[in-house]
Amino acid sequence: MLLFKDLMWFFKLEKKSYSVGIVMLVFVAVLNLFPPYVVRVLVDGVSHNNLTLKSLLQWSLWLAGTGLVVYGLRFVWRLMIFGAASRLSRLLRQQLFDHFTRLSPQFYQQHRTGDLMAHATNDIQAIETTAGMGVLTFVDSLTTGGLVVISMAIVISWKLTLITLLPMPLMAWSTSRYGTMLHQRFHRAQAAFSDLNDKVLENITGVRVVKAFGEEEAETEAFRRLSADVVEKNIAVAKVDALFDPTIQLIIGFSFFLALVFGAKDVVKGNLTFGQLTQFTIYLGQFIWPMLAFGWLFNILERGRASYDRVHSLLNIKQNICEREEAKSSLPMGDVEFRQATFTYPATSTPVLQDLNVLLRSGQTLGIVGKTGSGKTTFLRLLLREFDLSGGDLRIGGTSIYAVTLDALRKTIGYVPQDHFLFSISIAENIAFGKPEASLREIQKVAKIADIHNDIERLAKNYDTLVGDRGVTLSGGQKQRISIARALLTEPEILILDDSLSAVDAKTEKSILQGLREVRTQKTTFISSHRLSAVEHADLIIVLKDGQISEQGSHAELMELDGWYASTYRSQQIESSLEEGEGD
Repeated sequence: MLLFKDLMWFFKLEKKSYSVGIVMLVFVAVLNLFPPYVVRVLVDGVSHNNLTLKSLLQWSLWLAGTGLVVYGLRFVWRLMIFGAASRLSRLLRQQLFDHFTRLSPQFYQQHRTGDLMAHATNDIQAIETTAGMGVLTFVDSLTTGGLVVISMAIVISWKLTLITLLPMPLMAWSTSRYGTMLHQRFHRAQAAFSDLNDKVLENITGVRVVKAFGEEEAETEAFRRLSADVVEKNIAVAKVDALFDPTIQLIIGFSFFLALVFGAKDVVKGNLTFGQLTQFTIYLGQFIWPMLAFGWLFNILERGRASYDRVHSLLNIKQNICEREEAKSSLPMGDVEFRQATFTYPATSTPVLQDLNVLLRSGQTLGIVGKTGSGKTTFLRLLLREFDLSGGDLRIGGTSIYAVTLDALRKTIGYVPQDHFLFSISIAENIAFGKPEASLREIQKVAKIADIHNDIERLAKNYDTLVGDRGVTLSGGQKQRISIARALLTEPEILILDDSLSAVDAKTEKSILQGLREVRTQKTTFISSHRLSAVEHADLIIVLKDGQISEQGSHAELMELDGWYASTYRSQQIESSLEEGEGD
């Protein structure tokens, strides 16, 4: 019942729907008391030989009218209660989705995608069932059960009612016991489903890797084990679930036995008529549903409790990246400056970046190079506030990025990450993702700058070509260039290319960089790359080593310095020349 208390915020939000639905349920429960009374009258009429055809027709019409009214009321309460429950499902999914979009990358490093999907599907479905069928069973079991017991006790015989209710404490104990067992087992079953969900998602996403290494049988066997585990845990739930109805039926059956034995004695003694005993047994039959509903209620509540705990724990996770209360909604453009910037990843003690001082004038291009793991991507993600600095400050136009809203900051930045993600929509829609209202001409313009236009034109449906899941139908270089075009379409004041030219050849790289220089003459650009030819045109280049700047300057200055940059550049130039020679 604690779950109803936790959902009270929603019941208040939908108080009109629930109030109308509950009132209709009560009316239905009251009207259902009428048919047994009619049966009593007719049975006594037959036993006393005074039932007339007119009387029979009148009572039949009353029964038909009652049935029509109950039909209408049932339609209304289903619409009100189940409709409200569906809106709870929509609301929770929206809350989860909004919460997911605001959480930092650290959260996604700690939680699996399949598990998060299970929360948004199975768990919310269980909560919706609680808010719909759970409310129904709770109200209906109380009203119908209460009215039936009161009618049996007051209208017929309170002694016989007490006798038939003697087995009910056993029912209360057994359903409570089953409910505790169900809660534990259902929680384990949901966790197993999350594991299975994650495995399926992982294999579908990485199907090409699985096939390339010939691991189909191994992955199939792993899936089979997880699937068997899900079945095993759900069977454990079903075993407890299956105990509810038989236990309740057994106890109700014993109540019927008591009613017939002691009721028959009262009829023989003349304390009850045949009609009253018949009415009593029909009422007792109506009492079966409230008892079944009561047992089912424990089942629903325990499932809902386990799911609500899982969803609620997710919604309670605090955002690592927060806006200040006084944060401004606009960010003035200008120089980008890292002041004594230091960053350490959570749960680690070694700084990834330490005491960085970089000043990039407005409209300039910064190249970031260094060995793998030197901190290039982290440097760029700090600018997006995917993480917050551990020390120092980061300013744009003289304003700290922590003094403005996340929306204001990120609207000024176009980002092309290392991991290029494309949606399962058309190429045109992928490019226009950040600017849905863009015309085809605008889309084609940025596609030409990214040197992907000709590739798209060669496809059967050109820009209307649908890409597969995560862009699986395209090559790595094509995905990179579409991602670049997508970032360029929004015409950002700051453009970040995080090793975004690694999958294209030297000729294509040169074409793209030339296009960028032409369209971004007055705008700031950040380029990180392992291939130094991608940054040699930059106004300023920094070389990162162990989280610190080991070299900085223009391409000519760094070549003159003759350090890591110069030696690496010369090595790459030699490799490039050899590759071109082999191609010839």
